[in-house]
Amino acid sequence: MYRKYLEDGELPFCKGCGHSLVANNIDLALQKNNYSILDVIIVTDIGCHGIIDKSFKTHTIHGLHGRSVALASGISAGINNPNKKIIALVGDGGATIGMQHIIDAAHHNFNITVIVHNNMLYGMTGGQPSEFTPYGFKTTTTPEGMKRIGYDICQIAMTAGASFVSRVFGTGDFSDLLSKAFSTKGFSLVEVMEICPSYGVKANPGMKLKNIVEEAGLEVKTFVDKETDYFKTDVRTNTKRLLLDEEKITINYNSEIKQPVNILLSGSAGEGVQSAAELFAKAAVSSGLTVSKKGSYPVTVGVGFSSADIIISPNQILFTGTKEPNVIIITSQDGLEFSASSIKNSNNAIIFCDSSLSLPETNAKVIKCDFRNKVSSKNVSFYALLYYLNFSKVFPMEAFIETIKNDKLSSRLDWDKLLNFS
Repeated sequence: MYRKYLEDGELPFCKGCGHSLVANNIDLALQKNNYSILDVIIVTDIGCHGIIDKSFKTHTIHGLHGRSVALASGISAGINNPNKKIIALVGDGGATIGMQHIIDAAHHNFNITVIVHNNMLYGMTGGQPSEFTPYGFKTTTTPEGMKRIGYDICQIAMTAGASFVSRVFGTGDFSDLLSKAFSTKGFSLVEVMEICPSYGVKANPGMKLKNIVEEAGLEVKTFVDKETDYFKTDVRTNTKRLLLDEEKITINYNSEIKQPVNILLSGSAGEGVQSAAELFAKAAVSSGLTVSKKGSYPVTVGVGFSSADIIISPNQILFTGTKEPNVIIITSQDGLEFSASSIKNSNNAIIFCDSSLSLPETNAKVIKCDFRNKVSSKNVSFYALLYYLNFSKVFPMEAFIETIKNDKLSSRLDWDKLLNFS
């Protein structure tokens, strides 16, 4: 078959897997609706079906388990464009995990199509049953057959308020049905019934897909096809911005550096690491440099480490990651533990470290200073960066001092101690 939206070549599924047929039918249906390749956004879930995203030429997003429908709904609401086709692919496992997302998306009638690949088990993790597994169907963990009736996702979606809902056997050409779903304005769901060749067939030898579906009492038909008002984002043009106005930084100083400098500031939460790093970055900008700053800290926020990766450069920064910092500044034991791997792997770096800390073996040049004895813990990150500037002269210290003094944090700092480097 001619493919417009899929790459040529074999699809990445097991031999005999119905997911390949679903992908090819999606391509055919999109062709029938004549969508531009870049007007199609496909959101995949965790599961066997999810490895298809790299085979599509369209926009693709790979989501977390059970979250593809939530992602697709958010994209639909954000784009707010009915001419874009947003398709969420999910397996019966992902639909089990993300059931509430499906219900809410149908209830709000988001303008998306959900295709449920229902092969009646978790194929990627070894063939365990999902909540869609029919009564009596055997899986790797229910070898005597499923003892309860599975969910009917079509009935659930229809009851929640979907505009179009249909169930189809995953055999042959069902692209006309998908085309109808794709052209529906609002929430549409198509459940494709399949049987997994790796686990389902082996656990249920001789059973036919048609018989399994019929014995489960699942009707193969279109349940609802109606014209309804679909979700549209209310665009307000006269509301006040939630974000602050863009801050303009005037270049008042000069820097003499010729190469980028990658700095890792590593300390403890609550000791001003992020604030000091941000003001340091602004001061570098005021010295004519290009800057990036990335903060890291645990979910506990108020305890543990806090670190900042800062890159200052005379040229454009094209990649903000730092494999090996040129400068490592460590102000606490938390910071030392976080930066241990960077210290061990540093060959050409300079490490500025509080005198109380014992560093692991390193080939880097080490300079120790009584950061924590010179100032309070609240001031230690600012002091360490000022100490580094006094040593390195990567840009004028006056730029950093002026930037700090223009910030509301200035009143909390002990300036007599901050500028004492003896």
